[in-house]
Amino acid sequence: MCPDTPAAGNPRHPSTAADAPNSHGAAPSNPVDPADQVDHIAEAERLERTAALYPEDAEHLLLQAGAHLELAGARERATSLYDRLLSSFAPEDLDNPQLIKALKAANLWEYGHEAEARAIIEGVRAAAPADPAPWVIVAETLEAHDELDAAHETFSQAMDILLPAGAETPDTAEAHPLLFGRHRVRRMLGADHDDRDRLADALHAAPVSLDELHDPKRVWSLGSDNPAELRAEISRLRAELGAYRAALSRPFPVAVLHWPAAELAELTDAYPSLTTEYPSHEEHLATIERSLRELAASGTANLGIVSATVPSYEAFAASEASSPTDATLLPQYATTLAARGRALPWPPPSADPCWCVSTRPYADCHGTGTGTGTGTE
Repeated sequence: MCPDTPAAGNPRHPSTAADAPNSHGAAPSNPVDPADQVDHIAEAERLERTAALYPEDAEHLLLQAGAHLELAGARERATSLYDRLLSSFAPEDLDNPQLIKALKAANLWEYGHEAEARAIIEGVRAAAPADPAPWVIVAETLEAHDELDAAHETFSQAMDILLPAGAETPDTAEAHPLLFGRHRVRRMLGADHDDRDRLADALHAAPVSLDELHDPKRVWSLGSDNPAELRAEISRLRAELGAYRAALSRPFPVAVLHWPAAELAELTDAYPSLTTEYPSHEEHLATIERSLRELAASGTANLGIVSATVPSYEAFAASEASSPTDATLLPQYATTLAARGRALPWPPPSADPCWCVSTRPYADCHGTGTGTGTGTE
């Protein structure tokens, strides 16, 4: 991945021990811990064992395992893992089958299977996924192998789908790497700025401009004997590294546990002692919104909500050698779900459906501050 591309949510670049937040949710104090201190094979095997315990999260966990295998150079094992995901689940049971295919293609190309990788990339492009992540992977794969025209076509095709004519900005920040990548490739091709390049410039927040970061000539300054040129290049590289590590080191959300109505009914039927924690579903929903508002008012950032299921909670309790009736497990379970990428940010946009899964917009449901939503519609 190129350094100006945010890595959040991209399984090709998992947070390693050097990148992961500490127990307080803060980024590590030393930003230059070498990633090669991580035993990637051991970490991949640990993630595979965890996936067996939490089958509902198998896709996310196995993609992280595949990334560790790639980092360890075990590319054939990574391909086998991607094949296992694609063959073990029906496409409708996977959150993002096109992302798995894109990762498989990128990995295959790295160890000599170019023809197969190209065929998979064409398949991903033909599928025209609505999620930015597969597009980022296949376009950057083409770019990394000096297929600049094909990379430009892929970035542009993705933006045609994800940023329709008339839209001022992408709907999600996950689409920003597509704009940045397209800008980078067009700079290398010597193309003039267009409207999307100007949009990329506007969205880029680092102190060094995209034009400087993507200047094809800048690499030559690394061989210069001029101290001023070398200092300027070091400054650029530091800016890139800072933006890259900031994306990798985003803390996990401070997450609150949400039980959908059917799951909460099953939980309290199976473990009646937990009714002291959850007197009713309506009160549970009101407590979630109230707690999050109090946290926000206290200055706590990066808040989120994680949805619970009884089987997942029971598996978590078993992994902790404890009973599901132990109420102290509930916040630990929420933290674990957040760490596995299951949290949805709070608050949602006012016009989006409320987090309580009602059919009402958040502004008309729990976003009113009255906590009147039921989450049962």
